[in-house]
Amino acid sequence: MNYLPAWMFLALTVLLMGGFPVTFTLMGTALTFGLIGFGWSFFDLLPLRIWGVMTNVTLLAVPLFVFMGVMLERSGLAEELLDTMGLLFGRIRGGLAVSVVAVGALLGASTGIVGATVVTMGLLAVPTMLKRGYQKELITGTVSASGTLGQIIPPSIVLVLIGDIVGVPVGDLFMGAVLPGMLLVGLYAVYIIIISFIRPKLAPPIPRAELAALTPRIMAGKVMRALFPPLFLMIAVLGSIFAGVASPTEAAAVGAVGATVLTILNRRFNMTTLREVMHATTQLTCMVFIILVGAASFGLVFRGMGGDELVRHFLGGLADQHGQWFVLAVVMGLIFVIGFFLDFIEITFIHVPVLAPIMLEFGFDPAWFCILIAVNLQTSFMTPPFGFSLFYLKAVTPPEIRTEHIYRGIIPYVFIQLLGLVIVVLYPKLVTWLPKVVFSN
Repeated sequence: MNYLPAWMFLALTVLLMGGFPVTFTLMGTALTFGLIGFGWSFFDLLPLRIWGVMTNVTLLAVPLFVFMGVMLERSGLAEELLDTMGLLFGRIRGGLAVSVVAVGALLGASTGIVGATVVTMGLLAVPTMLKRGYQKELITGTVSASGTLGQIIPPSIVLVLIGDIVGVPVGDLFMGAVLPGMLLVGLYAVYIIIISFIRPKLAPPIPRAELAALTPRIMAGKVMRALFPPLFLMIAVLGSIFAGVASPTEAAAVGAVGATVLTILNRRFNMTTLREVMHATTQLTCMVFIILVGAASFGLVFRGMGGDELVRHFLGGLADQHGQWFVLAVVMGLIFVIGFFLDFIEITFIHVPVLAPIMLEFGFDPAWFCILIAVNLQTSFMTPPFGFSLFYLKAVTPPEIRTEHIYRGIIPYVFIQLLGLVIVVLYPKLVTWLPKVVFSN
């Protein structure tokens, strides 16, 4: 009976690897082992736990941010951004790829939804880059990686979920994620520029004759028109949080209204669009919350049977022998490997509630640890066999882009993300400095 939580976790892992639906696996495992460990009295506790999840005000931000992202996808904002940024960076080698990274960051800050960003850029950027003679691996890797930036650049749904689980204010996480997000954007851009100069044929510049007609005045006007809408939305959402005017949930409502206004101004709004956006929002929200209910049930049984004590004893033994930083490396490595098989929602709801309290007992800063998890979880979108960013991209790319091009293309970007993770580990002030400066004033 002392090792019943370990058997429970093993059963969950085997069933998930076998392809069973996540929600039913979590709930079924919880009910089975709950009856074994507690008997029928287990059902006296379960409704209270589920009710606590469904009445959590912080989690109300999830459907609102999803609505904002899906509405922006329909607004035509990304198309104009990509065209303008492509012209702005087109004079340098790899300029189109750098523009994709810039647009991915802006869309990530505007939508926070990886699927929407990857699909939109896949439809718009991939054919253009192919026509310009870019290497297929560079195209697919850049689009896949840029689409995942919405995981770390606020407002990010994963930060809302992790903050609620760990008990860190979401506003602190949003502020702490700004510099790590910009770090990843910079690392992507530097890699593209370096590889383009080493191997010029991979990413040729746009011919000068094609850019000659664009005077500085015309270019400045195009840039202002393309950049103003996402910047307006970022300031409305993040500015209201950082200024203390609104909570993250209220700011998410501001973002949902702002995205709708931008869609109206872009003349893309109609009742069909609204119906499609609401349908997609309902689907995504239901998926998140039904997994959350299953994870809450699993966590109730796992902790009730002393599972967290087992994990704490194991990690404590490692810390005594090798130090707490070794334990941090083990935990980050575990999350990275699990990301090959599970997506970020499942990892967030299953593993973070078990690991985070133990790591915080070792003295690590809560906000910093949450950002480390978020950066690490980005890789789960790009690591086969279950990298959803790869699936999204393959679904919308032309026939000449094959699966092997996508898999080869993401390899350097996975290493770049791991490099970014190491930098954030070595320099915690990248996360802690900005919140202290802003909130202390």
